Amino acid sequence: MAPLWRPSPNFGPRRNGARPDLIVLHYTAMPLAGALDRLCDPAAEVSAHYLIARDGRVYHLVDEAERAWHAGAGCWGTVGDVNSRSIGIELDNRGDEPFAAPLMAALEALLGGVMARWAMPPERVIGHSDMAPGRKGDPGRRFDWRRLARSGLSVWPGPGSAAPDPAAFRAAALRFGYGADWPMDAVLDAFRQRFRPWATGPLSAGDMGAMLDLARRFPVDRGGAAF
Repeated sequence: MAPLWRPSPNFGPRRNGARPDLIVLHYTAMPLAGALDRLCDPAAEVSAHYLIARDGRVYHLVDEAERAWHAGAGCWGTVGDVNSRSIGIELDNRGDEPFAAPLMAALEALLGGVMARWAMPPERVIGHSDMAPGRKGDPGRRFDWRRLARSGLSVWPGPGSAAPDPAAFRAAALRFGYGADWPMDAVLDAFRQRFRPWATGPLSAGDMGAMLDLARRFPVDRGGAAF
């Protein structure tokens, strides 16, 4: 099914001639109609490129070439103006419930197209919580990142463990993409939300092994523009 055009006025040009090289996933945390109205309300000053309903309908709100207002303050690697470097996708979900099967199927199809159009590798698909640890929690612990990774649409760590070492964990997190200015506890929580949502307590051998593997296989590109 082709996306439904529902234009939002909340966008602008990408800064400094930027092209999108990230995809950021969000959840709406409100009913679909309210989310659509908010994303298209000039007074709200928020938007996304796409919104996917739980029944699989895809709403196209902002042209991919334009800068939507979905990410806010945060960073991924050296990218600080995430809005100028990303495509934002909102998912129709409260955040505390499973994501509907039609929504996930539509997301996989949409991601495949966006990634092909902009030549994005799977490690450039992140969550809002990844780029804003401690400030944002979407798409949340119920989102099936592993499913996306199995389809080549995101990444997943291999099995393994290592002795917990907070300094080494933080260094590996930085190499993978988490910003240098975020507190350790916020980074650990964001990492667990995505890769180990069942984990609790202090840094563990499983956390350590997973982060080291991600940093080794998917180091963030720090050679590009840093805006």
